[in-house]
Amino acid sequence: MSSPTAPSATSARGTRLRITYAVALLAIAGAVGWLVVGPLRSNIQYFRTPSEALASKADDGDRRFRLAGQVVEGSIEKTADGMTFDVTDGGATVHVVHAGNQPALFKDGAPVVCEGSWKGDRFASDRLLIRHGNEYRPPDVTTTAPNSG
Repeated sequence: MSSPTAPSATSARGTRLRITYAVALLAIAGAVGWLVVGPLRSNIQYFRTPSEALASKADDGDRRFRLAGQVVEGSIEKTADGMTFDVTDGGATVHVVHAGNQPALFKDGAPVVCEGSWKGDRFASDRLLIRHGNEYRPPDVTTTAPNSG
């Protein structure tokens, strides 16, 4: 007659070893995920509309962010080190003081992204980008090249 066998010590040791490996792999995967996602999250910088920027102005302090909107017609004025202009989203308007060069496509009505921070009631910008659509349209070519031959 055979007696029921109790689990062997090697079987229990193997189970503990597998659990230890699984926990170690989960810890490593969590650490790698934290190392990858953490820095990316702090580097992502979305833009705010003038309405959003004015609503969160008290909480922003001197923290940098991007302000996006449309340049108000007739608001551009040159200064000694840059220019001032107003940016709107149709609901609110922010006065921008920009220090630096003017992009080539900057003009009244242009969609812009200004990078900077609040200085009192004005947005102090030191980087100015022109927004554009994500669709490329080749220039309209009305002349044809002469035939070679």
